Amino acid sequence: MESIQYVLFLSGAIFCAYRAIVSKKILSATIYLACISALVSAVLYLLGATQVAVMELSVGAGLVTVLLVYAVSVVGDDALDPASVIPKPLAFGLVGLTTILLGVMIFPAIPADFERGSMTLAISLWQSRVLDVWVQIVLIFSGVM
Repeated sequence: MESIQYVLFLSGAIFCAYRAIVSKKILSATIYLACISALVSAVLYLLGATQVAVMELSVGAGLVTVLLVYAVSVVGDDALDPASVIPKPLAFGLVGLTTILLGVMIFPAIPADFERGSMTLAISLWQSRVLDVWVQIVLIFSGVM
């Protein structure tokens, strides 16, 4: 069952990465990048790295997204699409090949049944990492302001 969750989350992240690459608008690409960060943090949480997952979710999907949206709103959406040095089919092929090779190398390293701690997401957020969470909340609100 967990293997299906890994495959769903990682295939969702790959799809969002593809959509971020081919997106014509910077704001859409920013939203797709936030989705990638959220899906990667879900995978990290499933692997048992709760604190890393919380940090990835709050910084990657939260703070960085707010700062990128702010920068796009200040600068404006750039419609310039410079010519690529590498043809897109070759780039997509190399990215796909790299993804497959990384998956083949990483999949045996995922333990089939590892012992999870009793730490839930709420405990990880509000008891173990409460100072980090409050600092990130202040940074996100500062970025919004």
